[in-house]
Amino acid sequence: MKLKVTLIKSPIASLPKHIDTVKALGLHKVGQTVVKEDNPAVRGQIFAVKHMVKVEEINE
Repeated sequence: MKLKVTLIKSPIASLPKHIDTVKALGLHKVGQTVVKEDNPAVRGQIFAVKHMVKVEEINE
């Protein structure tokens, strides 16, 4: 299974830790979407910035 992660809120006024997490997910612009493998590491990153991203599960 994969996760489709979309940045819906700008990380500009966020904590440096959250800004780094958004970059680590591969997100740069609001509205940008990336597809990531579903694993505990990615789930943890998403949980840290859950207020800034929208997540959808993709069954392949």
